[in-house]
Amino acid sequence: MWWKVGLVLVMCSGLTSSEAREEHRDSPPRNTMLRAPVETLDFGFVPSVVYETHAFYEPGPIGIVFQMVHAFLYVVQPNPFPKDLIVKMVQQNMGGIKGDDYKKPENVVLLLQAIYYELGFIVLSVLGLVFVLFMPVVGLFFCVCRCCENCGGEMHQRQKKNGDCLKGFYMATLIATSVFLAVGVTIAYAANQNITNQIKSTRRLVSSNIRDLKSFANYTPVQIDYVSAQYTTAKNKVLSDLDNIGNLLGGQIHNQLEREVVPALDNALRMTAAMRETKESLESVTTTLEILQEGTGRLQISLQSERASLSNTLNDPACSNGDVTHTCNTIRGTLSQLALSANFHGLPDVEAPLANLDAVLKTDLSNIVQKGYSSFNNTPRLVREQTKEILSEVKGLLDKSGGEIVAFTKMFPVEPALENFTKFLTESQKNIEAYYPQIDQLDFYRWIGCVVICCMVVLVLTFNFLGLLCGSCGYDKNTTPTTRGCLSNTGGNLLMASVGFSFIFSWLLMGVVVTSFIVGGNVEKLVCEPLANRQIFKIIDTPYMVHPAKKNFLPGMLFQDPNIDLTMGSMYRDCYENHGLYSALQLETSFNFNKFLNATVYNLELNKIFNSVSVDLQGMLLLEQEGKDNLIDFANTGVGEIDYQAYLTEVNKGVTVVDLLSYANELEAQADQLPRGALENALKGHASSIRQIHKEQVVPMEQATKFVKARGTLSQSIKLLQKTSRELPIKVTNVLNAIEAAEYLIANNASHVVKQEADKFIMKLLGYFSQYTEWVKHSLEMEVAQCKPISNIIDSLEIVGCSFIVDSVNTFWFGLGGCCLLLIPSIILSVKLAKFYRRMDTEDVFDDSLDVVVSGYHSESLYGINNPVMSSYPSYDTMRWYPRASAPPRQPDW
Repeated sequence: MWWKVGLVLVMCSGLTSSEAREEHRDSPPRNTMLRAPVETLDFGFVPSVVYETHAFYEPGPIGIVFQMVHAFLYVVQPNPFPKDLIVKMVQQNMGGIKGDDYKKPENVVLLLQAIYYELGFIVLSVLGLVFVLFMPVVGLFFCVCRCCENCGGEMHQRQKKNGDCLKGFYMATLIATSVFLAVGVTIAYAANQNITNQIKSTRRLVSSNIRDLKSFANYTPVQIDYVSAQYTTAKNKVLSDLDNIGNLLGGQIHNQLEREVVPALDNALRMTAAMRETKESLESVTTTLEILQEGTGRLQISLQSERASLSNTLNDPACSNGDVTHTCNTIRGTLSQLALSANFHGLPDVEAPLANLDAVLKTDLSNIVQKGYSSFNNTPRLVREQTKEILSEVKGLLDKSGGEIVAFTKMFPVEPALENFTKFLTESQKNIEAYYPQIDQLDFYRWIGCVVICCMVVLVLTFNFLGLLCGSCGYDKNTTPTTRGCLSNTGGNLLMASVGFSFIFSWLLMGVVVTSFIVGGNVEKLVCEPLANRQIFKIIDTPYMVHPAKKNFLPGMLFQDPNIDLTMGSMYRDCYENHGLYSALQLETSFNFNKFLNATVYNLELNKIFNSVSVDLQGMLLLEQEGKDNLIDFANTGVGEIDYQAYLTEVNKGVTVVDLLSYANELEAQADQLPRGALENALKGHASSIRQIHKEQVVPMEQATKFVKARGTLSQSIKLLQKTSRELPIKVTNVLNAIEAAEYLIANNASHVVKQEADKFIMKLLGYFSQYTEWVKHSLEMEVAQCKPISNIIDSLEIVGCSFIVDSVNTFWFGLGGCCLLLIPSIILSVKLAKFYRRMDTEDVFDDSLDVVVSGYHSESLYGINNPVMSSYPSYDTMRWYPRASAPPRQPDW
């Protein structure tokens, strides 16, 4: 009954509410959810219960004897467990044997197989029965023979030369036999006492098993409530992600579109920098050109003046002197070098492109691009605003699903069932405890009976040891058999009393041994051993074993469905490993809680809401039309129409034809070649003037206008402008195309990205529920309603029935049976040894001189007085009669 009551405890974790839920089950594909990256949820630990029963028995020192008994039974019955034989016997004779059914060939074969299996027990039982039947008969004949002075009943001891050796051998052998008898009766008494001692352990096992069942009943609803309450963990995580849908879903959408949008905006933003650089280059060209034009004008006047003055000096009559003429002519030939090389006044003006660029820069393209960035970065906010209504709907559905789960767990009257189950356990415990006094009384009677049986052997042992003690202490080898002392005679009488009690009790003891051997041995081989190695479950779980129309009896008894593949072996194995009762009883076949949970969590309404998640990004504007027009205007500023080659040509020429410092140095060197005089001084003065021009005009102009750097700047600016003008149309076109492509992506193809990311987000949300259902499945199978108490009950029954009782019973008959077998040599040895202790009526007489033995009756008849036998006995000269009792000589004709 407790099986069915215990089953109620987990129904709430495995029942489906109705078949109507089957209609709207729409679980998402499991493999799809598992592929989605889902954060691992922590559902905590199911409240666990520690069961106190340890179904393990260590017999202690007596366990060695138990093993000996098992080894003996294996020798008697070495055949494996006859599973197939038992199954066939049960199935073929399920309806009972009627009439001559036992004569059927199949029944005869089964009977022969059973006899073959039990052959060892049969042989030993027959031998035991022979012992039981013949031992009283042998004892009776032995008594009759003793009365007739046979079988050692004659009170005359033959004198033998090895008499002392025989007496020692008989005494030693009897002592050894008695010791083994003592060991056997000690083993039997220990086995008897072991049963009594284990009664308390049985009570502890019963109490602990009942407490475990109560713990099982008390913790199961707590565990179920915990499992159902953890739905809140998954629900809160889903709601948290929905609250943060802007950053989660919007962020993913933003990341996916970012690869196309951000580079386009970055290129547009870089165009603003290109505009500023182009303006700066144009301004640099304009400023540098003005400086160069003004500086070269002043420099040209100074060079013309110096060239005229130097020409006048060379026209001096001193230059007509023959030695000086050549030098003056040489100098006169270089006067043309004192002139400007570059003509900066003929370069084209860049004012028009600069004015156009100023007009373009009046539009803040950078700000327009930043607006595009802001619009794109507002994707999370846009997603949050467009999905804010979903949160309330999903929250309502999740609350509804949580309520359904809680309501489902409360659907069945678990609390009353638990109360009834607890009351049942309490009443059962009281009923069992009420039998304890009767059990103690019956055990006391059993104990007394076994002690009485052991006392029978102890009585024989007592007479054996007393006889040995008295006979050994009272024996005097110098006395004759007829003159032995009282103590020695008493020892012999005690040994003969031991023989008498052995004959009286041995058959009764053997009867007890045979009966307990047949019962205990077969129970050990047919019940305890297969229960220990779980072979017995294979018989119970054999299909159609219990009923020919029911395949499996356990599901047929529990669920009225014998076709469920549930066996006692599998249930015991799961419970032994402390799995949940939901898994052990395979409740998913009848009460599939996971199926109900999937139908509740993954319902159509929730999936419909999740699938309705959509984000419209068509209103997102990356670059306003003003910005696009600004880029087009930038391409049309006329920067590409400037004659950059003319600038580069003039810049590369240099300012003067010759370096003035080098020219001044050369002029001064040539003046040094002239004779000293006014001409030399005049030329040196011109060299100094040229240096002064370089110093006062060229160098200050370079320092003031940074002409050298300006030329570099001008050259660099010209080259930059030339490159910009060449690439500008292509770059502007590329930027506009990228912007348009990104906007087209957002307006047309973003729905695909949004759908893809929304599906991933939904899979992530459903993944939380998947984690919960998987956790519930694992918890139901492994942690909820752990059924270790059920396997503990089976193991406790095995311990009590087999280890406490059967092993002790088998040990009892094992020790007692050894005693019964040892009584036979004990009888023989006691009879033999009693001859050496008891006082004889007659004895053999020896002639010391002739070594001739003479037999006679008593000393009165030795000389033939009142003895007709002696009077007729022929006389011998060689024989001399002594006045001691002796047996009469035996004549051949007697």
